Amino acid sequence: MKNIVILISGAGSNMAAIVRAARQAQWAQRLNVRVAAVISNKTDAKGLAWAQDQGIATAALDHRSFASREDFDTALMAEIDRFAPNLLVLAGFMRILTPSFVAHYAGRLLNIHPSLLPAFPGLHTHQRAIDAGCQFAGATVHQVTSDLDHGPILAQAVVPVLPGDSAEDLAARVLTQEHLIYPRAVAAFFNSQFAQSAVEAGR
Repeated sequence: MKNIVILISGAGSNMAAIVRAARQAQWAQRLNVRVAAVISNKTDAKGLAWAQDQGIATAALDHRSFASREDFDTALMAEIDRFAPNLLVLAGFMRILTPSFVAHYAGRLLNIHPSLLPAFPGLHTHQRAIDAGCQFAGATVHQVTSDLDHGPILAQAVVPVLPGDSAEDLAARVLTQEHLIYPRAVAAFFNSQFAQSAVEAGR
């Protein structure tokens, strides 16, 4: 069985969307894939309780308990690696990762960002899109590299920016699309791996 580990910092709505999609689309039977664990940098993250209710292993490491970002990432890697992840998914994980962390999971680390990258990397994406007069906004699933919000793009969804939109209005519209494209991108990651393995086996 191939393992997905999901990192969250809060309610974990994208995590929940992935877990639901895995169940509904029978990833375990079709792709030999499961969500093995959900891990947070906040002990009170609401998504942890939801994951526990689904029978998923959970863990929490408070980043404030560590002397440096490097120390936290080292401990986080050790916790993640207990679950032998084939894919590590960032789902509202509000931490900038160290280069050594990103290198450790190179090629198997995904993130979703609430803009149409390469536009508006970083924070406050919805207000920035409104302030720039954009007619469209959206979300992007991408592979994570050491450059913040700049990895190869795997999927995007587009939504309109409507007259009178607040940042909160736009965020809610984008989030509905995040919940659709992130599970699809995760499934596609494993489908492409399966296809590649079949090609290699046929050589």
